[in-house]
Amino acid sequence: MTDQAVDTSGPAEAAGTKEPSGTAPPRFFGRAHELKALRADIERAGLDTLAGRKAARARVLLIAGRPGSGRTALAGELTRRLLAEGDHPDGLFRVRLTDPGGAPVPTERTARELLDRMGVTGPPGADGDELSGMVRDELAGRRALLLLDDAVDAEQVDPLLPDNPDCLVVATSEGPLTGIPDVRPCTIGGLDAGSAVRLLARTIGEVRITVDPRTAETLAEECGGLPAALVMVAGWLAARPMASVADVTKQLRELPDDTEQSTNSRPLARAFRLVHESLPPTAARILRLLALAPAGLADAHTASALAGCSVSAAQTTLDDFVALGLLHTNGADQPQYEVPGCLAPLLRALLEAMDRPAEVQLARARMLERTVRLLQSCRAVTEPEGSPARRKLAGLPRSLRFPNPEAAAEWLRIRRPALLASARIAVEDGELDTLARRLVSALVRSLAVHQGTEAAAPELYGLHGLVLAVAERRELPRERAAALLNLADLDARTGRTREALARYRAALDAGRAAKDPYATGRAMESVGGAYAELGDFQRASDWYGRALAQRLTQGERADEARLYGRLGAVHTYAGRYGEALRNWRAAAAGYRRLGDVPAQARALSEAARVQEYAGRPHESLHTCQEAVEWARRAGDVRLQAALELRLADTLERLGDPAAAGLHRGLADRLLGQEGMTCEIRSAATEN
Repeated sequence: MTDQAVDTSGPAEAAGTKEPSGTAPPRFFGRAHELKALRADIERAGLDTLAGRKAARARVLLIAGRPGSGRTALAGELTRRLLAEGDHPDGLFRVRLTDPGGAPVPTERTARELLDRMGVTGPPGADGDELSGMVRDELAGRRALLLLDDAVDAEQVDPLLPDNPDCLVVATSEGPLTGIPDVRPCTIGGLDAGSAVRLLARTIGEVRITVDPRTAETLAEECGGLPAALVMVAGWLAARPMASVADVTKQLRELPDDTEQSTNSRPLARAFRLVHESLPPTAARILRLLALAPAGLADAHTASALAGCSVSAAQTTLDDFVALGLLHTNGADQPQYEVPGCLAPLLRALLEAMDRPAEVQLARARMLERTVRLLQSCRAVTEPEGSPARRKLAGLPRSLRFPNPEAAAEWLRIRRPALLASARIAVEDGELDTLARRLVSALVRSLAVHQGTEAAAPELYGLHGLVLAVAERRELPRERAAALLNLADLDARTGRTREALARYRAALDAGRAAKDPYATGRAMESVGGAYAELGDFQRASDWYGRALAQRLTQGERADEARLYGRLGAVHTYAGRYGEALRNWRAAAAGYRRLGDVPAQARALSEAARVQEYAGRPHESLHTCQEAVEWARRAGDVRLQAALELRLADTLERLGDPAAAGLHRGLADRLLGQEGMTCEIRSAATEN
């Protein structure tokens, strides 16, 4: 009979993790035959080698087995041993390909999680093809291990396979991955009797096994040899020191089979039912409600909100579930708990059968409301002392307050996968849209304040997409316009200008429908910017003109001055120097009325540039001298130095090299270092 193995340490992690260095190896035993077969599969010649070609892609090892069989534990042990041997110095990257609800994880999410683990930020809004291509590019220069856990089909795995034979991919699945060539699955079943008994003894001690070894083997058979079932039964026995192995074996036998489960899955379902029915009613209800935990991840606040109990009581209950083999935990200072994938469908079925839909929806609403309050607290702790946000924070219960911004940032980092999943689930639910909008808004603000908008852009893109989905479902034009503008800004920032243009125009329609002057003005200006980026200066000036006309009717002077400058820029690019000069002078006048001296100096410097382009050097010289004076008043040394260099160039063209030298010397003295002067001179020449 084959040697078997099981790992029950099961840390709860984010969906994709790089193997931490210095981590103690998990408790693992047996499965020697399977490990040997997998190692032999690494060494065997592939189809490319047999055909005389160099392998074009990474070798794929597949571990197949039904849920609860320990396939993930075996994959983890294999990759741990391979890492220890040093052939893959760039580490292990792992990601789960199936959501707790059983749905395949989209390639876009999987690839983005892997890129995060590699320290690479995927462009916001990029699709699965682009991101999976980035994953392959990153792995092309690495000698790494890739663990793809719980794959549904080959279509999930194939886009992520590195085009690099120095990498190795280990995948787990319930069955074969038809469509990936040269893959021979290592199929595992339940534990043999000897290994199963050793697993029981590890939890309950040798004494209860020694007094009745035959019954222990019978118990292993009742559990189908499934490690997950054995762990739960062992936890049940450990919580009852006076119970014997024969007692639990008898109770298992008396439980009827769930005919809706496949024959191979029934032992796991019976073990789970035994443990669930032995729990106190409150604990059993908390366990069922964990089926609502986003991404299968929970903490004490999640459980507390779902069940309507105190945080401390929830924490104690979650730790009890870990001892019973019902949850995994990462054991951190801020512990996070994970529902094992094999138990998630059993929890959902039990929740649907035993709890009323209205109560389930109320529990979900409590969880989302708690999450909103935690996110608000997470953001408020970064505000200055005495601010309204900090005063409001002081009124919250202690359990909802963070001691400092660092603790809040760490909580946000740990809970980020669950928080993003909460937002997706809340929007998909469709019945809690008000809560969903508040949750997304609070999450956007927290990510922006703790990570910065640039670093958080990929997450923000997805969140704005969720806002758009709710706005379209609820026919909320103002919110639709805001979401479209935010998405378009991110598209424009990542070079997807045509996509941004389409969204800006849609935002304009939504703003008009909402009769929102801010949204319509912002959208018109952004449409102009997109056309300018595309080089269509005629359309750009037309849209900037429309935006300016609206601002003029509303008396928004700062926006007027800015738009005059935008018009001046596109007319300059188009070679319409007369129009450009009029608009730059209007911009300078607008900034003068506003008292914005630096902006006035910059507008005048652009007017001088236009005059130079138009072949009017004397006028350019006069305007540039005026701009220098305003830059000096503004204290903008860099602008003043750049303008002095431009004056020098103009004077040289006018045949006055001596005066030009004086202005260059002044620029050098202003900046105080030759390198910076050269940099500005180069920039001025390019412009």
